[in-house]
Amino acid sequence: MISDPLSSPSGDAVIPVSVLNRAINTMLERSFPLVWVSGEVSNFTRAASGHWYFSIKDANAQMRCVMFRGRAQYAEFTPREGDRIEVRALVTMYEPRGELQLNVEAVRRTGQGRLYEAFLRLKAQLESEGLFAAERKRALPAHPRGIGIVTSLQAAALRDVLTTLARRAPHVPVIVYPAPVQGAGVSAKLAAMVEAANARREVDVLIVCRGGGSIEDLWAFNEEVLARAIAESALPVVSGVGHETDFTIADFAADVRAPTPTAAAELVSPQRVLLLRDLDQRHAALARSFGRMTERRAQQLDWLARRLVSPAERLARQNTHLRQLAVRLVAAGARPVREARAHFALVHYRWQRRRPDVAAGREHLLRLSQSMKSAHARRAEREKARVSELAARLQVLSPQRTLERGYAALIDAQTGRALRAPNALKPKRPLTVHLAEGSADVILADVQPRLSDEF
Repeated sequence: MISDPLSSPSGDAVIPVSVLNRAINTMLERSFPLVWVSGEVSNFTRAASGHWYFSIKDANAQMRCVMFRGRAQYAEFTPREGDRIEVRALVTMYEPRGELQLNVEAVRRTGQGRLYEAFLRLKAQLESEGLFAAERKRALPAHPRGIGIVTSLQAAALRDVLTTLARRAPHVPVIVYPAPVQGAGVSAKLAAMVEAANARREVDVLIVCRGGGSIEDLWAFNEEVLARAIAESALPVVSGVGHETDFTIADFAADVRAPTPTAAAELVSPQRVLLLRDLDQRHAALARSFGRMTERRAQQLDWLARRLVSPAERLARQNTHLRQLAVRLVAAGARPVREARAHFALVHYRWQRRRPDVAAGREHLLRLSQSMKSAHARRAEREKARVSELAARLQVLSPQRTLERGYAALIDAQTGRALRAPNALKPKRPLTVHLAEGSADVILADVQPRLSDEF
């Protein structure tokens, strides 16, 4: 519940963001158990503190993850960008930023091949048949008269279980039903031992266990024959296979799943042990809560450390920025000068190309002037010669020359026309006679025409 609410004028509860985020985080941690989540690694970062920060994503979504140094140092490999992995994590919230994240406790590579797919198929099949139903589970006896163990005599898990039972319940007899826990045909042998323990009725509870290993090492506990033998057992069965992060089909078929063989031994111990276990669980829960609070503070410290910039670094950034501005200022001042010079050079080049050649023009004009003078002189000479020729011709054809040869021109004084025929001469008709040295007005007294034109 959210505590210490403030009252608003409207009477509604008002709470700070930090209180809301703390309440959401608490609810997430209580509501969501540890779960395996698969995805592709992106944005992987290892902080100076040793914590891992990354995201896992698929085609449709992504989730931020944090794996603190205490767990990251025991990881079998370091994820890289693009790796497909599976993480066992608790859903939490990073309260200062209100971001949902996965608090990773274990990491492994995705899939483990076809065995993992077969594991999922068999689990789904048996679950659909109701083999894992909660109503089939039986409670463990509070005071067992005997405890049976199905495992290998050479298994280290057997020694752990026997040591734990001897320490916690030395008065309870223990019977071992030996069977190999790894290899071909092991599942049938383990199932036969479960059935033998039920047939003999020597014990009140049965532990099926072995130590940790890869999925291939634990595959005998993922076979259908063993799962059905455990589910059909009249004795309550506790499965303690592998480590805490290992899950097998036998774990789901058993009445109780213990994280380790030692934990299985603790679960079947008398009531005093149960009480001690409850106390241990409360202590462990308190330790986990304290550890997560410490981890959240460490994460917050890493986040604040990334935001913190030292004065020297800030001054270095500012100096770099000032140098960049100075370079840009010099470039901005020099650019107009360069552009003006380039423009002037271009205009000067165009002007040089289009500048008239005065000397060549003068020379051309001088040649034209000389040509014009020569042409004018030649034309004048030609015209002068022509005039002389025409004058000579005119002199030859001039009426004055004709008159100088002794001829005379008779002009009718009344009409002003030249008389050409003898019959035009009439007595007492006034005439003007033009001679070589002058003219005279005459009046004809008489006209005697001649019959011949000869002089």
